[in-house]
Amino acid sequence: MTEAAVEPGSARPVRAAWAWTAVRAARCAHRTRAGAARATGAARRRGFRLPPVAADSLLPALLLVGATTGRASPELPAAVALTAALALPLLWRRRAPLTVFGAVAAAAFVQWLADVQLPADVALLVALHTVAARSGRWRTLAAAAVVEAGAALACLRWAANGAFLPLFAAVSATTVAAAVLGVNARTTRAYLTVVEERAARLERQQEQQARLAVAEERARITREMHDIVTHNLSVMVALTDAAVHARHRSPDKATGALLQISETGRQALTDMRRSLGVLRAGEPDAERHPLPGIAQLRSLADQMCAAGLPTRLDLCGGHTHVPATAQLTVYRLVQEALTNTLRHTPAGTRAEVRVCCSAEAVTVDVTDSGPRAPRPGAVPSGHGIPGMRERAAAYGGTLRAGPLPGGGWQVRTRLGLGSTKEASA
Repeated sequence: MTEAAVEPGSARPVRAAWAWTAVRAARCAHRTRAGAARATGAARRRGFRLPPVAADSLLPALLLVGATTGRASPELPAAVALTAALALPLLWRRRAPLTVFGAVAAAAFVQWLADVQLPADVALLVALHTVAARSGRWRTLAAAAVVEAGAALACLRWAANGAFLPLFAAVSATTVAAAVLGVNARTTRAYLTVVEERAARLERQQEQQARLAVAEERARITREMHDIVTHNLSVMVALTDAAVHARHRSPDKATGALLQISETGRQALTDMRRSLGVLRAGEPDAERHPLPGIAQLRSLADQMCAAGLPTRLDLCGGHTHVPATAQLTVYRLVQEALTNTLRHTPAGTRAEVRVCCSAEAVTVDVTDSGPRAPRPGAVPSGHGIPGMRERAAAYGGTLRAGPLPGGGWQVRTRLGLGSTKEASA
């Protein structure tokens, strides 16, 4: 597939002609690549990319222009016709790579039969590269075998004496390079497709995780606000009723109840600022007021006693090893259970809270002495018990809430600490 004039009995002119033809082919390929690069670079600088058909038409156009130069007039029609047969099918190489390769190979075989050498033979390598980039392994091997067979025929006909092996080795290396580059392009394209799909999948997963995190945080804040508002308002209502009944008979008790109402309101505001402070950047109130825990259950029991619900607290075991989040869960469970007792049981009901801490778990048991059959409309409803179940489930616990056989109501759960330690570690 090189251009040389073979003269019988003269090897030196043939070698010189072959070298000159190789230089011409290299220059033609260089001009082709440079022209395509300049056109593509100019298109990118203008802010757009050439369509695939326009990009594929550059090489055929340059090959046709090159075929019209450096030819004698008798050879020009055949050279232009064969160049067109070799180059024009490349316009459709992306759509039908195998068909285009077959057409280019057939044109190259006709060129070999006509004993005409053309730089446009580079179209065969371009077609092979396209087959390797867009087809499977076996089709690529078959196309490479066809090109190798054509290279062998061309070298047998046009190689100078003693130059068959070097020339065939050079053409074979070019064929292998074209095939390998095509395979690499196909592999890279497949890899990029997989990477893009994985990135899109990871982005969807991150969006889902973000939505789940937002929903979980919203549910947590909702539970905190429910517990804070319900408990403190219930206590304030009970204290207000007690102050109204005692304002004439015992002004001192009424004054104490009013002061307790004020203190409960301030505590409610503090709890709300602490719970909502995490939503504001630089909010110092959450740091000044630590989260309530097991140590604050004594104050909670005293508050319930002042509101009219005698409460007995029994703490078993040390709680210093219990994480702060678990202590907050215990506090909210006890607070919600006592609030329900205060709201839904008649006067004279007594409550008992028992919290047992161990190295593995924390057990919470809240009972009251209310009537066995609840009054109409006195069954706890809303988000209280479901919120308690969610808090317990976060530590692998199952909350049981229901009437006792001998009367009264019980709320019991067990919070595991093992999973929490492992997660924090």
